Amino acid sequence: MAEKKEKGTYRYLAGNIALFTISNFVSKILVFFLVPLYTDVLSTYEYGIADVMQVTLLLLVPAFTFNMGEAALRFGIEEADKRGSILRTGITYVIRADALVVGICIASFAFTGPQIRQYLLLFALLFAADSLFEYLILFFQGCEAVPIVVIGSVSSTLIMIVSNIIFLLVVRIGLTGYILSQIIAYALASLVMVLLGRSEGSVKNLTVDDDLKNRMLAYGTPLIAYSTGSWINNAADRYIVLALCGAAVNGVYGVAYKIPAILMVFQRIFAQAWQMSATKSYKDEKSAEFFTQMYRTYNSFMVIGCALLILLVEPIAAFMFRKDFYEAWMYVPPLLISVIFGALTGFLGSICLAHKDPKSMGAATSVGAVMNVALNFALIPYFGAMGAAVATAVSYAIMWALAYKFVRKYVLIENNLLMDALSYLILTALSVAMIGKVQGRYLIGAVLTAVIILLYYSDLKTIAGKMAILLKNRIHGKQQD
Repeated sequence: MAEKKEKGTYRYLAGNIALFTISNFVSKILVFFLVPLYTDVLSTYEYGIADVMQVTLLLLVPAFTFNMGEAALRFGIEEADKRGSILRTGITYVIRADALVVGICIASFAFTGPQIRQYLLLFALLFAADSLFEYLILFFQGCEAVPIVVIGSVSSTLIMIVSNIIFLLVVRIGLTGYILSQIIAYALASLVMVLLGRSEGSVKNLTVDDDLKNRMLAYGTPLIAYSTGSWINNAADRYIVLALCGAAVNGVYGVAYKIPAILMVFQRIFAQAWQMSATKSYKDEKSAEFFTQMYRTYNSFMVIGCALLILLVEPIAAFMFRKDFYEAWMYVPPLLISVIFGALTGFLGSICLAHKDPKSMGAATSVGAVMNVALNFALIPYFGAMGAAVATAVSYAIMWALAYKFVRKYVLIENNLLMDALSYLILTALSVAMIGKVQGRYLIGAVLTAVIILLYYSDLKTIAGKMAILLKNRIHGKQQD
């Protein structure tokens, strides 16, 4: 019985990974090919303004909605009979957040000029569309309606691509068109998900449940510290670069994140599936073994992917970035390293959240956020945007170390810390070689990447074996629930 349950746990994770792979690869790869268009049509100043809008959303959406999306995912999996009430509660708080942002933007009209007013109006519309879209994505994940999440994500990308082409190449309205395309994409994709949810049965019985609302608030409110700390680690550097170096430099620095976004495709695929599995499996007898195996696999894939991207960063940048944006490549290596620590922190955070302990992750992210801001102000005046990139990597490493310590209250992750630390040092050496344009850097980088692959060969072999067994059983129809 235990063996069947373990197989079911891995099968559940593998099935969701397969669906999220379709969603993220289609979405992110299509957007990836649009980056040359953005960097060719938009100026560094315009892209800097757009980047500030987008990172502001990362702060305000979870904070102003009291993390109702995370609560919907958590309670939707455990209380399937109350999903209608969960949807109603979440939408209510999304609407309240939209009204608050619209009110703040309109009130700001009295203190701003015509161009800033236009940006404020666009931001209010973008917030409304994005907050609804993000909530529905998490809600349907909680309903375990992964196909709806996939369709919603892919449809938003396709709509965004079409509208970007129209607004940027045909109508040619620059930054305004770039933002409008996102507003339209999020709004229409939300409508698609609601219609699919109604036909599938997730959107029904929208009753008021005060007890459920209070429990969702009790879960989501402490997460504000976690989401705010994560935002500071993700986005505070852009504001400080904007203030100290100007919008043009911030535009170049902001576009540097597009290459780490390649690694984040894989991170997001796993994170979306893992968040659901952690919530369902945290009470299982073999949860520690399952979590350990997944942590080691996740870490090995992220480190190897990071090494390959650092090695190829200049050719990738030559393809993606146009004109003055090309110099952004040098900021990419430390940002890639920060993605690893951010991904591992998210993994550990999911375990804490499954045990309904958002305070531990709030503490870890708060410490990381304070360090991030302090390092940004210390390094940016001397090293410019490179100082911001290094500050981000260091603060994420600190956040990961604290999360690793906190999660041991619930699960003992049996990984080789010494080997992991060695791999992170190798990534740092690889980054220095590429940024410093050391003679023979590609040969050095290839050797260092090969060493990393050898370090994690055992972990890769283990997970490959498990996935091969799952695939074989699925093909021959031998798996049983």
